[in-house]
Amino acid sequence: MSIASRRATPLSGGRVSVGFRFAWTSVRACLVLGGLLAVPSIAFAGPAPDWVHAAAAQKLPDYPPETNAVVLLDDRKFRVSPDGSAVEHVRHVVRILRPQGRGEGEILVHYDNGSKILSMNVWSITPDGHEYAMKDKEFTDVGLADSFEMYSDDRARIAHAPGADPGSVIAYEYEQRTRPLLNEQTWWLQSGLPHVQESFTIELPPGFTYKTSWAHQEPIAVSDTEGHGWRWEAKNVPAVDLRRIPLHPAPESLSARMTVHYSPAGAGAMDGTWKGVGLWYTPLFQDRIAPSPEISARVQQLTTGKTDFYDKAEAIAKFVQKNIRYVAIEVGVGGYQPHPASDVFHNSYGDCKDKAALLTSMLSVAGIHATAVAVDTERGVIDPSAPSTIANHVIVAIEIPKGYSSDRLHTVITSDSGRRYLVFDPTWEKTPFGQLEHELQGGYGLLMEGDQSQIVQLPLLDPQLNTIHRTASFQLQPDGSLRGLVTEKRFGDTAEYRRDLFTSTDAKKQHDVIDQILKLDFTSFSATDLKAENIEALNSDLTLSYALTADRYAQTMGPLMMVRPRVLGRLDIDTDTRKQRTVPIDLDETMQAVDDYSIELPSGYTVDELPDPVKLDLGFAAYQSTTALEGNKLHYSRTYTVRQVTLPAEKYPELQKLAGVIAADEESRAVLKKQ
Repeated sequence: MSIASRRATPLSGGRVSVGFRFAWTSVRACLVLGGLLAVPSIAFAGPAPDWVHAAAAQKLPDYPPETNAVVLLDDRKFRVSPDGSAVEHVRHVVRILRPQGRGEGEILVHYDNGSKILSMNVWSITPDGHEYAMKDKEFTDVGLADSFEMYSDDRARIAHAPGADPGSVIAYEYEQRTRPLLNEQTWWLQSGLPHVQESFTIELPPGFTYKTSWAHQEPIAVSDTEGHGWRWEAKNVPAVDLRRIPLHPAPESLSARMTVHYSPAGAGAMDGTWKGVGLWYTPLFQDRIAPSPEISARVQQLTTGKTDFYDKAEAIAKFVQKNIRYVAIEVGVGGYQPHPASDVFHNSYGDCKDKAALLTSMLSVAGIHATAVAVDTERGVIDPSAPSTIANHVIVAIEIPKGYSSDRLHTVITSDSGRRYLVFDPTWEKTPFGQLEHELQGGYGLLMEGDQSQIVQLPLLDPQLNTIHRTASFQLQPDGSLRGLVTEKRFGDTAEYRRDLFTSTDAKKQHDVIDQILKLDFTSFSATDLKAENIEALNSDLTLSYALTADRYAQTMGPLMMVRPRVLGRLDIDTDTRKQRTVPIDLDETMQAVDDYSIELPSGYTVDELPDPVKLDLGFAAYQSTTALEGNKLHYSRTYTVRQVTLPAEKYPELQKLAGVIAADEESRAVLKKQ
């Protein structure tokens, strides 16, 4: 799908990446109105413009056979008026190469209440040379919304180009008037498709200046154009195609981009620095955090009898985390500015920045300073060397009193001024206070402190704060069946899915999920007496227990019986066999998994052979396991620890080795012999 308008991303996220960076995935799920997928009737045959023919006539470089389509031309011009309004003009031509590229015939041009599409044209050239153009009446205007948004003024004009088949050329051109909320435009040089040629031009009024910041790309030479404009051009830009690469980072974290910051001469804010971004955003946030009498009364109620900093902050944070539903209402600047804290408190709902504003307001009543941190829900998207407003989510930095220390503070950052902050996200309902969801760990965020605003790196948590601990006692029967009791304890993000499962679904769904997990290790089994404890106690282990029976678990061969000591729980690492890798590795989260299983042997059997112990420590991760005979019980224990989340590509052979060691250990067998 071609997403024609690539806007700055509103700070509306938290659950998913929002905004329209580029067409990495289909946007059909966001369409509010139905019945839009039918291909329109062909309007009339006629020649496409010369610039379309010129782009279509280009000789293509050699591309991998799995390339679905190629962008022949992407030309973007952005003209700014003295009053701050702007007109964007876009020309885009793509050739479809494979059936999987037909989605490029679906074209969306985004707009909202503050913008207007002045013109839009779409053409097709089929492989047999027929040319088609679409009429205005064949375009469809729809509202766009995500599932968490109650209301948004985001809309799109959609065209379904005729003849979008392999070999066809699809072209569109549009012009749109906007009134940008930010004096900033981002040019994405890369997407999921290769580009033959592309360009970006900005035209500014007399007296305006500009500054650029580049991410994942050496700066491209700029050329002057008539009309006080500047133009950047690129040719033969490769795709960021991660479809067949396991453990890859977010594509936006790898894609080349340039952000242009512009302003009238002498303007200080939005000057192309992180401080400038912070100076722009801080007033939008601070203007909305004044506490109401109702807020003050609730804070007094929550903190009565509490004198410790952590205890007071936790009580307030848990209130916002649990009692304010996640709902977004975004119109205009509402994509960046929170609603007043008093409204959020009264209505008991809001999006990420609303919840952050309310938490900041409530903490202020308790005498605790806090502020916003703009982050992105995809690690690596925010590049510390490329200032911009690309963040799509807001969390909170809670200032820690000087001299205060506590072993309950796990996500602490220190600013250049020496002030310490506890970073917390009130949007994530299942993350314990004092911790941070793994999607944000190791990434960067903008600490919003006015003229002390700065980019900060978010901490990685100790693996022992994100754990799985399975214990089980089994009895192996002479016929090879296995019976026993299993206890599984989870803490941190590893417990998030199961906490959701046992709070929002019925018993049947809960049993079905556990059965699906157990099917990975057993062919014939039953799990009964499923129980869950500490479901809502985020600072305690979520504990699951159940009785397990597995038929034909052990294999018998005459007097011998083959038994897998690692009874259940897979630690699959998704790797492939390629020898070279150029893309960084994303291991998702720091964590530690511990398994302790005992298997009581059937009468008359003894151990003939045991798997060798395993021990491998690669720094970024470690794995060890032992299998031993203790009396008449076979005891298996293992520990898997992940200490880093992002690895350079050259570490891939080590990761493949780790994956192989774990896979071999998980399938190793003990040999029992009948006496």
